[in-house]
Amino acid sequence: MTHRNGIRGTSEPCLDSEASRVLEQANGMEHDKVQEANDCESEERGHAGEHTRSMAGPGVITAPDGGWGWVVLVATIMVLALTLAFPSCVGIFYTDLQNEFHASNSETSWVPSIMTSVLHAGGPFCSVLVERLGCRATVMLGGVLSGVGMAASSFTQSIGQLYVTAGVITGLGFCFSFQPAVTILGHYFVRRRAFANAMSSTGTALGLCTLPFLGNYLHTELGWRGSFLVLGAVLLNCCVCGAVMRPLQPSRRRGQPLMNHGPPPPEEEPEKKKTGWVRTVRSYVVASLKKHMAFDQLCNNSRYCVFVIGITWMMLGFVVPLIYLVPYATAYNMEQGRAALLLSILGIVNITVRPPFGIIFSMPWFKGRHIYVFAWALLVNGISNSIPCIGPGFMVLLGYVVIYGLSMSVVGSLMFTVLMDIVEMNRFPSALGLLAIMESFTLLIGPPLAGVLIDRTGHYFFVFFACSTVVASSAVFLMVSFCWLDKRDRKLSKQGQPSALPEPARVTAVDVAPDCQYRSVPTEGDKDKSSANGAEYITSV
Repeated sequence: MTHRNGIRGTSEPCLDSEASRVLEQANGMEHDKVQEANDCESEERGHAGEHTRSMAGPGVITAPDGGWGWVVLVATIMVLALTLAFPSCVGIFYTDLQNEFHASNSETSWVPSIMTSVLHAGGPFCSVLVERLGCRATVMLGGVLSGVGMAASSFTQSIGQLYVTAGVITGLGFCFSFQPAVTILGHYFVRRRAFANAMSSTGTALGLCTLPFLGNYLHTELGWRGSFLVLGAVLLNCCVCGAVMRPLQPSRRRGQPLMNHGPPPPEEEPEKKKTGWVRTVRSYVVASLKKHMAFDQLCNNSRYCVFVIGITWMMLGFVVPLIYLVPYATAYNMEQGRAALLLSILGIVNITVRPPFGIIFSMPWFKGRHIYVFAWALLVNGISNSIPCIGPGFMVLLGYVVIYGLSMSVVGSLMFTVLMDIVEMNRFPSALGLLAIMESFTLLIGPPLAGVLIDRTGHYFFVFFACSTVVASSAVFLMVSFCWLDKRDRKLSKQGQPSALPEPARVTAVDVAPDCQYRSVPTEGDKDKSSANGAEYITSV
């Protein structure tokens, strides 16, 4: 430095010193960037074998496919056991409710009907709560609502009050617990999603297995009012299950993502600020419907449209046999305990076969074929509903619940998997919400229509025959429709035209609440299927 100053003279040392300092700072910054890149690269290599990583850059939330996800899976199983299986067990108290309120079959059947319908129809409200509160808080809120609703039902003095407490309040609590639990499970598991969905569906079987025994014991010891009070306390366990459903956290990187440093949104012009409140409300409603209800999928995704129509028609007769099985058996002098045992056997069959079904359906051969397995199982389920028409004997009904349980296991294991196959994962909550709204109408009118049929004819077997026709016809509709869609897409692909499959899934963050921000990534099997069909799918009762 002294030599250079001697050559240049005494007027340049300050400039030379300043240039040297800038050069050193540039070199230091370059060294830091290289070191940071090396650190990130080594970190990604270290975690590549632990879980599937998305390709969207910093801040991406990845599915662990294990770890704490197994705890979330167990919690989801318990939530489904306490929610989806509960309306079917109301049949144990069916006769007592009729005698207490002097109600007919159709009037009494509105209690489980409203409960099941609200459980599904509350989907959009549940989606809004998940956005505001997160999955964990929404599940816990549902546990509080369902527990309070059942406890309040024990003090009702009319069948109309029971519609509100057991039907609306408890059903809404079931909805707030059930749907966020299924959604968060789909984000915790990607590669093992089919297995996780099949295992979670055993929760319904677990509830069918245990709740009839519990309800029958409580009915014998405490009567229906005391039973409802105790069952309300049992439903509070949904709060415990929701507490362990902690949200996934994004991977931490140095610095802030560049997307957060973009230019601020342009301010609205004064004319736009002066728009009327009617237009503001209308814009908000339209935006909310678009966000929480997948009407665009219903219009543009033909597979989703067919699936919604088939499931909506199926629900008209799918749950009715479970509600009327115990009243049918006791009407022909079967003991209450043996009649409740039939529901427990149905639950045992489901618990036994759903785990191996989950493993089998996770095999690569079933990729793209889930809908056909689902339709065949639904066809068997519909045909099995005609078995009780033979007679009310215990052995006949035992054979019925075994066949019904086997087919129900396949249907329950693949219900959400099929839905996740035909819609993008970031649209799954809204697609599930719209499906729940559609099927809630048939779930609402199904049991009362069956009650009217019993009051008019005086026989229960007409109900089982009607359910057999409805469920079997929905299975045939799904099978024929998806075969036609696959044939059409193959024909279009041969002609070099774009198929009508859903548009490729984009790797974008799910727009939900901060407590429930998740990102799922396609599995290897999904990539194979997308390359075969010409579109990418994101896959996951």
